[in-house]
Amino acid sequence: MAKDKYISINDNVTGYSFSNLGLFTGFASGVYNAVYSLVILGIFTGIFGNEKLASSVVGVYVALYSVFCMVVGIFSKELLRWFSKARLMIGAFLLVVACYAMMSFSVKPGTFVALDYASGVGTTIISILIPLFMADFSKNIGMAKLNARYYFWVNIGALVAPLFALNMAAWFGNYRIPFLAAAMIYAGGLLFFKRFGIVQQDKVIKRVNPRRTIKSLWINTLVFFRHKGMPRAYFVNFGFYALAAMRTLYVPIVVIEQGFSANILGWVLTLGILPYIIFDLFIGNWVKKIGYRPLMVIGMGSFAVFATLATILSGWWLLGIFVLWQISGAFMEPVHDLLFFDNTQKNEQSRFYGVFKTTSFFPKVVAPILGAAFIAIFGTTSAVWFVSVGVSVITLFLLAKK
Repeated sequence: MAKDKYISINDNVTGYSFSNLGLFTGFASGVYNAVYSLVILGIFTGIFGNEKLASSVVGVYVALYSVFCMVVGIFSKELLRWFSKARLMIGAFLLVVACYAMMSFSVKPGTFVALDYASGVGTTIISILIPLFMADFSKNIGMAKLNARYYFWVNIGALVAPLFALNMAAWFGNYRIPFLAAAMIYAGGLLFFKRFGIVQQDKVIKRVNPRRTIKSLWINTLVFFRHKGMPRAYFVNFGFYALAAMRTLYVPIVVIEQGFSANILGWVLTLGILPYIIFDLFIGNWVKKIGYRPLMVIGMGSFAVFATLATILSGWWLLGIFVLWQISGAFMEPVHDLLFFDNTQKNEQSRFYGVFKTTSFFPKVVAPILGAAFIAIFGTTSAVWFVSVGVSVITLFLLAKK
């Protein structure tokens, strides 16, 4: 796939400019995720009339949603062949803004699901395009520093998001209201992106046979996994996102089940952001000194310990674990995808990144299904942390294997 041509762009735009978009995506995602699983839980509780059953079904729903986002990620290769990155970015932002705004109203469950899936198209495309833009403008900076900058802003945005979202929900008495705030934040991100003044050459869309398109995507996926270094990069990234998926989905549910208030949940989620902000300031320099693999090993190893403790602790001790294991995630967040960029050329990144990006969705298929199975077997939501222990150990083995 040929590299996109930039006809014009503002002189002051660098890779850091695109990494600054993390402030908007982080804030919006933090607001959205703080209430998302609770909204889904409420929808299925209303349908089945059983909260325990609904808690298990939440995992299945998220798994199916993630399968859809994986398909979008794989298909992004075709979208990038049809449209410029700038045009796609604007369209994706507009789609998310519209869907999140409508999801904030008391729409029927079927309408909510349709909007949820549509917004997934937009958020998936945005998550793919930001790293590609950063890579295009990473000259003399490097992806390690840009990643650290991006995740720093993501976490700054996410720091106040849980308290903001849950207090807003409490004020209005509706967990869906924060979706409207997320829509407004994404609208701000769109305006910020428009300030870059990017003009790219439009691409000629050629009519293609759908079968050939599917065959091309399949071949591209096979080539990706045959590319040197890509299988390990993929499965290490899978491990990172699997742990994140379990935390995002089940921490809010477990905290509420333990009898704590939404306000306490907000503080747990907010305090959990602080390690990311602190570590993002230093990770870029640490990578230069010791490399990124030791940081991944430290993060995975410590998380395995914390997840083991989470299976046996309860009450305030468990809340402490939910905060402390974020230190493990902070070690891994800025470096988890560097294996991909270190093993691909710039002209290959647009072609392969969509396949690689499925690692942020595939774990949301596997992990919640395993979580739902463990809940059914052990009869408690806290059993999901056994899945996290297993994922951590397997990823450590892949990192250590030569």
